[in-house]
Amino acid sequence: MSARSGRLFALVSLAALLVCVRVSGEAAPAALPDRLTDGEFWALTGQLSEPGGHFRSDNLVSNERHYPEVLRDLTRRVPPGSVYLGVGPEQNFSYIAATRPAMAFVVDVRRGNLHLHLMYKALFELSADRVDFVSRLFTKPRPSDLRAAASVGDIIGAFGQLDTSGREVFDRNVRDVQTHLTRTRALPLSDDDLAGVADIYFAFYWYGPSITYGSSSTAAFRRRSTVTFHELMLAADDTGQLGSFLATDDAFRFVKRLHARNLVVPVVGDFGGATALRAVGQYLRQHDATVGTFYLSNVEQYLRQQGTLGAFCANIASLPLDPRSTFIRSQSTGGGFRNSLGSMMAETSACLGAADRQVPVGMQ
Repeated sequence: MSARSGRLFALVSLAALLVCVRVSGEAAPAALPDRLTDGEFWALTGQLSEPGGHFRSDNLVSNERHYPEVLRDLTRRVPPGSVYLGVGPEQNFSYIAATRPAMAFVVDVRRGNLHLHLMYKALFELSADRVDFVSRLFTKPRPSDLRAAASVGDIIGAFGQLDTSGREVFDRNVRDVQTHLTRTRALPLSDDDLAGVADIYFAFYWYGPSITYGSSSTAAFRRRSTVTFHELMLAADDTGQLGSFLATDDAFRFVKRLHARNLVVPVVGDFGGATALRAVGQYLRQHDATVGTFYLSNVEQYLRQQGTLGAFCANIASLPLDPRSTFIRSQSTGGGFRNSLGSMMAETSACLGAADRQVPVGMQ
């Protein structure tokens, strides 16, 4: 065994012993909360988070148009009521709507992603239905003849034809979002956080439903990023089944209810870092909860480049898992990004190296 492998084995073995063995007399874990107070929500975000890091783009919108192709198999693998972990922007809501978790954590190295999810939190909570949500998201007037029960194609199509409202309407919408977060929800956001929310909201105002992954990035990224928000909301699997969180009123309302109960928790953290994922795992063990789904996108590619893939695998090994716990990955192909599923327990064991380990990964 190499010195590096020996150190990794020792660290992982120690982590497993710490999380798998309960001290005699320790109180039994409580169940996951049915809701968090506003204070608990913001305190939890702070407790789990690391200092913000850097990524090469703002990543305000997904560039994975084929995500519905895994939803059927995903819902067969993952039972409702487990815990969802994810990364990045709005595609998390579509996976959440499909898997129906009891609680969700969105972990991203960029603090800007926290600002994005705070914006979405306010918009979900302020909006009566999908039509109202899209109207607010893109600062476009709600058509008087567009029913709440309209298809997502009709909703997105209608707003695609409408002119964007004037800057004074956007400024009012920004105030509504910031007021909701700081007064209604009483979140003690800094001036920088409030400015970050406003800047991200402006990108959706400026680009409208045609916003893409690269809209707010360099010209090179804009040329490479052709999947629009409009197209993502209308994406379907090979049977024609739509997959987005706006595809049905039921899907939208599930995500809206989870937000209303403060159970979609944004976390700032590096997947290969020392704090965020392990802190999430500790919280879940304290509440006798199991990770059902972990949407990774293609983050492992960057962890390999940084040399922190081993640390990431050890972080995953510290999470409470069971044989149904499932990774969702994306990989660039000639036809765009394709998504795939994998066993969290089996793949994490393989990543760490079976010869170097004598303890089960992630078992309660």
